Amino acid sequence: MHISRVDLNLLVVLESIYTEGGITKAADRLHLTQPAISHALSRLRDLMGDPLFERQGHKMVPTALVRRMIGPLRESLQDIGSLLNDAQAFDAATSRRQYVVGLRDYVETALLAPLMQAVSAEAPNVRISTVRVDRRKLEGELASGAIDFAIDMQLPTSDQVFSTRVRSDAFAVVARAGHRAIKDGRIDIETYLAQRHVLVSSRRTGIGFEDLELRRLGYQRQVAVRCQGHFAACRAVAQTDLLLTMSGKHAVLTNQQFGNQILPFPVSLPPYDAYLYWHSSMDGDPGNRWVRQLIVRFAGG
Repeated sequence: MHISRVDLNLLVVLESIYTEGGITKAADRLHLTQPAISHALSRLRDLMGDPLFERQGHKMVPTALVRRMIGPLRESLQDIGSLLNDAQAFDAATSRRQYVVGLRDYVETALLAPLMQAVSAEAPNVRISTVRVDRRKLEGELASGAIDFAIDMQLPTSDQVFSTRVRSDAFAVVARAGHRAIKDGRIDIETYLAQRHVLVSSRRTGIGFEDLELRRLGYQRQVAVRCQGHFAACRAVAQTDLLLTMSGKHAVLTNQQFGNQILPFPVSLPPYDAYLYWHSSMDGDPGNRWVRQLIVRFAGG
């Protein structure tokens, strides 16, 4: 099949359906209607003589042909994006580009304000979007250009994804002021384990990083409530005897309005490190590099 027969937008749709696992999410990601995505998929099926995706429950499962194509397709789309970006020299003062950053809330709280101060001063027309990214899809999202950067814990990636550590922080324990079990602003491991705890996690099930490390030391705590965000957790702590374990720097920022105590963690745990990720094909892009340098400068706060 000659490339002149193919609308490249159809290939973007194909990659999006593969990454998102369905037509609805692909439509949301591309800011198109579901009928438009379905029509594009129908055209691709006719062109390629293959169903491409088969519905199983609520998911669109790729055929063997799509599985073979997806790696080279992602690289090709990224190369085209880089070519178009390179065709225009990056000037921060006049650029109108948008950058999408995958973040967890513990970094977003520290990063967003100083990052936007710098962007507003140097590149007033550049737009920044922060989104939540499924760790299992991170590499595909970077490869397709759905996101430009991500900040998360150290993750296994291929050599097509570059990374650098941008943040390292010790764990801290958050407790309400006047907590009856805490004296002199410190807590020992016996007291810590005797209390009930809040776990903040974006996942529905599974233990937290701190629980994993505690179990390696032979300890297990009692998690009484699981929630999605640190702000809600800190508010709950302020009104109960629950304890919350979180990044120390994030604890200082999040608890300013609650007056909670922030205590050193009672035993030594590895620091919680955060890494900035970007795709290798964008490493030399001047706009990508400019934003990357700003993120590195401010993410550790």
